Amino acid sequence: MSASTYSPSEQQQAIIDHEGAIFVTACPGAGKTRTMVERARKILSQESDRRGVAFLSFTNAAVDELQIRLNAFGVLPSPLFPSFIGTFDRFLWQFLISPFGIPDCDALPRLVPDKNDWEVVPFPGAHALSLRCFDRATGKVDSASAKKEGFDIDKKSISNHETRALSIFKAARSHGQIDFDDVRLYVRERLEDGKFAECVGKALAARFCEIVVDEAQDCNPADLAAVDWLRKFGIVVKVICDPNQSIYEFRGGVTDELEKFSNTFGTRNCLNMSGNFRSTPAICLANVALRPPHSRANPDRPLGRNRDDSTPVHIISYSGAAVSKKIGPAFLGLVHELGIPLNSAPVLASTRASACNAIGQPIVKRTTHMTLVLAEAAMNYHFAFAVGGRRDALIKLHRIVLLVQGRISSSGDYHTYLADKGLEDGSWRPDLIALANGLRFEPPQTVDQWLEKARELLQPGCIGNSSIKMRLKAHTDLAGALAGTSFDLPPARTIHSVKGLEFPAVCVVMTTATASRIFDLLEGKASPGSDEEARKIYVAASRAERLLAIAVPTKQASRLRAILNGVECPTQLHQV
Repeated sequence: MSASTYSPSEQQQAIIDHEGAIFVTACPGAGKTRTMVERARKILSQESDRRGVAFLSFTNAAVDELQIRLNAFGVLPSPLFPSFIGTFDRFLWQFLISPFGIPDCDALPRLVPDKNDWEVVPFPGAHALSLRCFDRATGKVDSASAKKEGFDIDKKSISNHETRALSIFKAARSHGQIDFDDVRLYVRERLEDGKFAECVGKALAARFCEIVVDEAQDCNPADLAAVDWLRKFGIVVKVICDPNQSIYEFRGGVTDELEKFSNTFGTRNCLNMSGNFRSTPAICLANVALRPPHSRANPDRPLGRNRDDSTPVHIISYSGAAVSKKIGPAFLGLVHELGIPLNSAPVLASTRASACNAIGQPIVKRTTHMTLVLAEAAMNYHFAFAVGGRRDALIKLHRIVLLVQGRISSSGDYHTYLADKGLEDGSWRPDLIALANGLRFEPPQTVDQWLEKARELLQPGCIGNSSIKMRLKAHTDLAGALAGTSFDLPPARTIHSVKGLEFPAVCVVMTTATASRIFDLLEGKASPGSDEEARKIYVAASRAERLLAIAVPTKQASRLRAILNGVECPTQLHQV
């Protein structure tokens, strides 16, 4: 669609024309990316103000999508300066840390994005824990994180690990090695210096006339504080979010804080985008029903190409305590009825294990066995072509290849290795893509043949004395790891991995462990600790364009149907 044929809705036009700061609450499929594109076109066409516009989001996928759109519609100048497009992390790094350094540290700052993956090994043979398990200020362990990595602090002493972790944190800071978590801490320190904050604030106001913060529900409190600081120095800030899609509490995401922040903009500067250009009427109604009762104002309105589609929401009721493998075939039948390509119809769950169980796909348990890790990474890369996340999947595969070849000793060394070798994306990607294509597993190829092929492909790049057969050993679970590449089943994905994407069909899997508490919340009852689990289901369901199926334990199926029917959402029940 060209600029001349674009016909914005009334809500979109209000945002395009709004000249001051604004806080926008947007429903799924609201067309906010195109709205931002048109706002940028309007600003950058004004010759009286030659300042740029900054577009910030919280994932590389979202940034890539926006940049593609801006380029496609001829909005971006070349060169890009003085405008900026990037993640919020990169913005903080580029403008507040890289030019000024780390507070009270003489070393030049060096960005090490995978610092959390550094291994903490206090003595030879000790259980290795990742640095993310420890508090950055004190070195104290988070017991839940350690347990996920196989270390129970109630059964083993953790003191040596804590001492070592604190030593690693201190040494990293003294050498200027920081990641984006550190960036936020140091930005907070910098902004507490009033003189510094004023000087940099004025400089940014001289460069940017507007800063757009997209997907603001993924902010944490420190991010909101930085956004508020930008506003204080005369930069017009436009914040766009869907609070119900906040599913990053593990990194300090905000929920109530976001609502309080919106109140600082004033009533006339808080606008809504409730027109849904993605989904059918039934899916739009399901989106409303899957929000807590207090968040159901401004219901989604179907406005796009699926606005006249009468397909109901399908409820797949399954028996038993575990996620049933009968869910996949039931969903498959619905997909085929509508003629939707199978690779565009993912089965989504909070964990990949639940999604895999729903389609009867073997699950590879958490492992450090290099052959299994390599097989799973290759499988995920090829699935990413269908359901997104291809760049991240390729990076993960690259990391595993380097581990197998002995070029890095742990996952946490990956970005340091790239920096030391001066490897830019364009220099390693072509060869790795060729290798990834060689690692694709397709019958009639056997598991043993795949393993021999993998050894043949990786051996030339190996360093060290151990043979490729010692590095890539046979394993009884290898067939299960490679089974994930079967293309006669819907792809199984986690909800987090598809955030921001959309698909013609989606099956959302709810488990016996969480369904009852989620429905308590959706019925308006107190349900402590269920907020994020409920938002995950909302995020997953709102990815669907034409077909939405929700798989739910039989005991909870009537509750889901009542919740959906309560907003007049048409449903069809299937028992498997």
